[in-house]
This record gives sequence, structure tokens and C-alpha cells, in this order.
Amino acid sequence: MDLTIRAVEPGEYAALGEIIAEAYLGDGLLDGPRDPYLHRLRAVGQRAAEAEVLVALDADGAVLGGVTYAAPGTPWRDIAGPDEAEFRMLAVAREGRGRGVGEALVRACVDRARSADGVVALVLSTQPAMLGAHRIYRRLGFIRTPERDWEPVPGLGLMTFRLELRAPC
Repeated sequence: MDLTIRAVEPGEYAALGEIIAEAYLGDGLLDGPRDPYLHRLRAVGQRAAEAEVLVALDADGAVLGGVTYAAPGTPWRDIAGPDEAEFRMLAVAREGRGRGVGEALVRACVDRARSADGVVALVLSTQPAMLGAHRIYRRLGFIRTPERDWEPVPGLGLMTFRLELRAPC
């Protein structure tokens, strides 16, 4: 598949926000269309201003998915330590699933973290039901870190993974 991964552009914010919202809703990861987290999922412009939002495009320029990469010092990190980068809100449109889009987005985050000075690991949180994503993480060398699992809101348990990039300084 001919795929381009790059920083999202303002004209793509709404489309990517809807892809992310629909992926979370369609996969049953939210409490329905009134879930307050939908607002954060759709807030691509805000994330792009405060972190790096990557978008996956097909050969025709159609948006197939995206992810938020949060380097050290950015406000979109939930579990990352000072020498760790984090990614979140990885989502792929239905028509992009099974075509390597999700893995390409994760690899782009890994590349960014590897090239960043002082970053020794890349971390993420995921819901237990996101089994397809878990397979990607494990295939790319991420290790489960159950000691870091957490609940952002009561009853929503998140699993964590970490990819060691280099030994700490």
C-alpha cells in the first residue's frame, strides 16, 4: 500500500477528528455518543498546537488514520517519565484497517522517539479490548508494564506498554 505519514495539516483536522471518534465509538471503547472524551478525541487542532499529530494518507491523499506523539515537555503525556516520549489516540478508519496503517503510524512515533535527544523509551496506554493494537505493539518490541497500569476515570482500567530505545544516561 502506498502510504504517506506526515504532520497533520489544518484542513485535515476535522476529518482526522471524526476518524478517531468513529474508531473509538465503533469499537465500543466509549460510553456512547455523549461520552465527554469524544471532545478530546476530536480536538485535533488543539493537540497539533501542543504536541505532534501525525496523519496517514493513501495514494489519493485520503486520511486513513492518525496518532498523537507527545515528546518530553508536552502536555499530552499521561504516563511518560521525563526521559520518555508517549503516543496516544492511535486510530485507523475502517477502510484503512488491515492494510498496515496502524503499524506505520506506530513506527513513525518510534522513529521520532529514537531520534530525539535524551529520550530513552516510548510508552503508551491502551484499553484491554484493543487487541489488534496490542499485536502491533508486541511485534514492534513493546513490553507490557503492568506496574504502570492506571485508571484515568473510575472503572476505566488502562494497560501500559514501553519500548526501550536506549539505556538511560
